[in-house]
Amino acid sequence: MRLFQNSAVYPSYLPRLARLRGECASFADATEIFLNDRFGAAHFLKPVLDRKAEAFFANGDDEACQRLWAKEQGISTKASLEAILLAQIEHHKTEVFYNIDPMRYGDDFLARLPGCVRRTIAWRAAPSAGGRFFGHDLIVNNFPAILDDLRRQGARAAYFFPAHDPEMDNYAARDDREIDIVFVGTYSRHHRKRAVMLEALAALGSEFKIAMHLDRSRLTALAETPLGWLGPLRPHRRAPDIRRVSRPAVFGRELLDALSGAKIVVNGAIDMSMEDRGNMRVWEALGCRAAMISDAGRYPDGLKAGEQFESYRNADELMTKISALLVDAPRRQRIADAGYQAISTLYSKQKQWEAFMRLAS
Repeated sequence: MRLFQNSAVYPSYLPRLARLRGECASFADATEIFLNDRFGAAHFLKPVLDRKAEAFFANGDDEACQRLWAKEQGISTKASLEAILLAQIEHHKTEVFYNIDPMRYGDDFLARLPGCVRRTIAWRAAPSAGGRFFGHDLIVNNFPAILDDLRRQGARAAYFFPAHDPEMDNYAARDDREIDIVFVGTYSRHHRKRAVMLEALAALGSEFKIAMHLDRSRLTALAETPLGWLGPLRPHRRAPDIRRVSRPAVFGRELLDALSGAKIVVNGAIDMSMEDRGNMRVWEALGCRAAMISDAGRYPDGLKAGEQFESYRNADELMTKISALLVDAPRRQRIADAGYQAISTLYSKQKQWEAFMRLAS
């Protein structure tokens, strides 16, 4: 199978990626630097991570990297990113196109694919009313309720899952976990359920060592400048307790360092996920062998509250369970070990790849 995996770069990650690459002069080197940093690696298929010759990887929206490839191939510097991605697919003689960025590369793009492509699969794990990417042969994610909604809209949809990145094993082996509680994620007042949880968690800052690595929304960042102290932006500011325990957002290996240095990682799904659970932080926290406390809901098979992680239904219950786990170190370690064992075996890269091959066939 000649596989092409197209992904995307999160805007807040771009400054770190630019620092890592420096004056990188080739597409191959730039891609290697990105893959080695492990950003989003739970979604990358085994042949990509193994650097197999038959697998091609690109971030179709990574303009700097894509234009390096175009320059190497003698393609005009004025070519669009869409044209460059199409040229890569044709050059690679792709048979299966796995698209993690279907909102950008949707039906109009699919209509221009070269004839060598025989199967198109898209990952989309968010509500997509009126989506213009249903032309993919299959749309996949690990949220059954969202899959049902996609089917109601006429899409062909199937269950598929992220997988444990074996590179996390080195981080999982750490025993020097100096931070009591870590939270990593976005902060926006629009995610009200998460905001309430973070406010309660931050109040423990005088009792425990807490680190919140928050990627602030644009409005929140503006509200916390002198311009935002008064007027309509004021509600978007983080509470004082949250600001006291906040640290810069982290991505790639910096994220793995933060998670593997924590006794407890708190996870909170954003409001659009309904009752299904299984966001990226689940794979990352368990993969780094942290004891995870996450909001109650339906989790992937093999992950059960009270065994591989702890769950909470409200802020009061979260506080109670955090205190109990920090006091009971042996139980905390048992949960962390069980979570790591489950995620690294039930959701291995090999099993993910085997599942993908069944979908592609």
